[in-house]
Amino acid sequence: MSSVTFPDIQFALRIVLAVVFIGAGITHFVPTVARTMRAMIPPRLRSTGVLRPANLVILTGVCELAGGLGLLYPPTIVTAGVCLVVILAAVFPANAFASRYPDRFGVAAIPLVPRLVGQLVLMGLIVVAIV
Repeated sequence: MSSVTFPDIQFALRIVLAVVFIGAGITHFVPTVARTMRAMIPPRLRSTGVLRPANLVILTGVCELAGGLGLLYPPTIVTAGVCLVVILAAVFPANAFASRYPDRFGVAAIPLVPRLVGQLVLMGLIVVAIV
């Protein structure tokens, strides 16, 4: 009989998710990756000033870093998890846009349905990790 409990699984899941989001957040500050992410923002969501694509990429990178770190600090686990679910929903239009242009975005152009399923599974894992 195993002595692994649900809180043990949640703890391990939070660590894995933290590594994933911290790693993903860091990539937002790699110039070549950031350039691709800026290009992935759909034309209808492009703006100038504070909400220009470069700032949105920085913002999402900071959110992913903060969310990943927040999953590791007990007082912020739930808030971080909720914010990560929101950020996953917020970046989905860029992923959907990229999925339509595989020649332009290469490996970032994951087909729409697998991308959607992946995002939903990731959201579900976050919820399991924080409840």
